[in-house]
Amino acid sequence: MMGYGYGGYGPMAGYGGWDPFGFLWAILWAVIVIIVIVSLVRWIGGGRRRGSRHDWLGGSHSAIDILKERYAKGEIDKKEFEEKKRDLEA
Repeated sequence: MMGYGYGGYGPMAGYGGWDPFGFLWAILWAVIVIIVIVSLVRWIGGGRRRGSRHDWLGGSHSAIDILKERYAKGEIDKKEFEEKKRDLEA
């Protein structure tokens, strides 16, 4: 006669007890869920800014790119731009 428990029905039916690797699967699934959630939040929230060269992992511009942006925004004048450009290329 099969009853509640081993070989019958219930929460551990047929497994015979504790799964020694169950906690590893739980950790793996938790990591996967966290990665998916973070990816969705970054995607929905604009993880990639329009007009920037940042990659998905948060890469950055080169020094020359930053200098060009500052010049384009009017933060520095042409003389300062040329001086800093020469310094960077040297």
